[in-house]
Amino acid sequence: MGNNNMDHTMMFKVKKEDELETRDILVQVHDALKEKGYNPINQLVGYMLSGDPAYITSHNNARGIIKKLERDDLLEQLLIYYLNNKE
Repeated sequence: MGNNNMDHTMMFKVKKEDELETRDILVQVHDALKEKGYNPINQLVGYMLSGDPAYITSHNNARGIIKKLERDDLLEQLLIYYLNNKE
């Protein structure tokens, strides 16, 4: 019998470059939404919950940029940041 990896918890490590790219994308999208007069937090939450890119303006290619991120990856990065900086 060989090793059955299904019996063990898998580890996943986020690369530092991914964190920087995620932050850069969020900042660019935030700034584009703000420039167009939207509440960036409300719009990003709407996008995160629904997956509908219509919540994100096409100004400065923000809609195209946000699509570079998978929503589950984005949520993971937000949780990591929030929980690592809870104090």
